[in-house]
Amino acid sequence: MGEQKDVILSVRDLTTYFYTRQGVVRALEGVSFDVEKGKPLGIVGESGSGKSVLALSILNLVDEPGRVERGEVIYKGKDLLKMSKRDLDRLRGGEIAMIFSDPMSAFDPTLSVGSQITETIRRHHTGVGKKEAKEKVIDLFQKVKIPSPTERFDEFPSRFSGGMIQRAMIADALSSNADFIIADNPTQALDVTIQAQILELTNELQRTLGTTFVFITNSLPILARYADHILVLYAGTVAEYGTKKAIIQNPRHPYTQGLIESTPRLSGERLARLKTISGESPRLSKIELDRCIFADRCNEATERCLMKRPVLTSVKGSDDHFSACFLASGTMVRV
Repeated sequence: MGEQKDVILSVRDLTTYFYTRQGVVRALEGVSFDVEKGKPLGIVGESGSGKSVLALSILNLVDEPGRVERGEVIYKGKDLLKMSKRDLDRLRGGEIAMIFSDPMSAFDPTLSVGSQITETIRRHHTGVGKKEAKEKVIDLFQKVKIPSPTERFDEFPSRFSGGMIQRAMIADALSSNADFIIADNPTQALDVTIQAQILELTNELQRTLGTTFVFITNSLPILARYADHILVLYAGTVAEYGTKKAIIQNPRHPYTQGLIESTPRLSGERLARLKTISGESPRLSKIELDRCIFADRCNEATERCLMKRPVLTSVKGSDDHFSACFLASGTMVRV
C-alpha cells in the first residue's frame, strides 16, 4: 500500500468468518496492509476487534468453525494461504514465529524450558546434536537477558517469573533463526517495568538480528514508541493505516482519534481527564457491510455514512497514510 521498499509480508483482502449457531461472525473483512523488512508494524484496537484472529489468519492457523474466506498473505513472494500443510509447517516455527500473550500455555509444565527449546532447534536444524543445541539455547538465554542462563536451562516453566518466561518465549521464537515474528500482546500480563524491558529487548533484537516484528496490542503508547507503522483495526476492518508519525500526529479516522484521546497522559502535575468513545463495538454477527460500521459511535457521522461504506483510501498529500473515512481528506477535528 503506497510505495514500499523490501516488503517482507503483503496482506490483501484478508477475510475470515466463523460459522456459529448464532450466525456468521465476520471476524475479519477485507484487511490489507504491508510490512517492510526490519520495520516493525503495530496493530491496535479494542478487545474483540479481530487482532488475534488476524495473527492466526496470517499463519493459516484458524480452526473450525472459522475459515479464511478469501485473500492473500504473500510472504517473500509466496502465498501462505495456498501452501501445502507440509511446507507451511516447515515455515511456521522456522522463518516465521509467534509469541503468545500467555507463554505459560506454550511450554509443557512437565519438561524443562531449556529442553523444550532444544527440541525446537533440532526440529528445524537437521544434524544439530543435543550438546550443540544446548549451547545455542544458553546463548539465546544470554541474548534475551535471562539471568544465570546455564542454571535456568534445566528449570521448569513454573520456576520462571512472568518476565523471564516471556523472554524464554522470545528465545524459542529466535531459536529457528526466525526472520519474521508476530507478537500477540506479549506484555499483557506483565507489570509496567517488565513491559518496558521486554519491549526494549525486542527493539534491540530487531536492530542487531534484523528480525521483523509485528506487535499486536491495545496500547497506542507502546506502538508510539516501538512501531514504524501502525494499523488501527476496528470490528475486523482497517480503520486507518500509516506511519507512526501520521497516525499519532495526524489521525484521519474518528476511531483513531478516540483511541488517542482515551489514552492516559499527564497534563502538568495533574492527570488530564480522559475522553471516552461512546457506545460499544458492534456484534460481529450483526455488522452491516453497506454502511460505515463506526457511524453509530461517531460524532462526525453524516447521512452518507449511514448509506454507504467508506473504503480504505489514501489521505490527501500522503502516499503512506490511509483511512476508511469519508472525512479523511476533508476537515476533521485535530487531537
